[in-house]
Amino acid sequence: MYGIVNRAIEELIVEKFGAEKWEEVKDKAGFKSEGFMTLKPYADELTFQLVAAASEILNIPADALLEAFGEYWILYTAERGYGEMLNLAGDTLPSFLKNLNMLHGRVSNLMPELAPPQFECINEQENSIDLIYRSHRNGMVPMLLGLIKGLGKRFGKEVVIQQVENNISDKTAVIFHLTWS
Repeated sequence: MYGIVNRAIEELIVEKFGAEKWEEVKDKAGFKSEGFMTLKPYADELTFQLVAAASEILNIPADALLEAFGEYWILYTAERGYGEMLNLAGDTLPSFLKNLNMLHGRVSNLMPELAPPQFECINEQENSIDLIYRSHRNGMVPMLLGLIKGLGKRFGKEVVIQQVENNISDKTAVIFHLTWS
């Protein structure tokens, strides 16, 4: 993952729990550098080590941390210079969801080693849509749930997320039924 992800984890922890807790997390994860370079790729393992260390130190389940991070990520990227790119992805929740692959394609111009998940929207109704999520990374569904909730807030909608199916045909996909009011 790119440094922007790890930097956002750092800022979330510092904002919610303080700089001392972040230092503990870094030490536990074995990360010795002072910070992260936004556009530099880092091993996925480092991100997972940071989450595991934060989970242990903060006494919060890793899934809960990833979900909180997903929600935080939406605001974080909008405030860190990616707001216009987010605006181009859609002005409604369904249009944004349908344009996630395009958004990741544009981001990959800045981050050529980006390995984003893939999304497909089906069964769209006035207040619902089914979202198929495919990722080569295991364990990221909680972050996706947070991202969806953050997007709901971005568009002034309270989103209810129901997992419909796991491990469809290619064993890497999850289907979610999203409804909003």
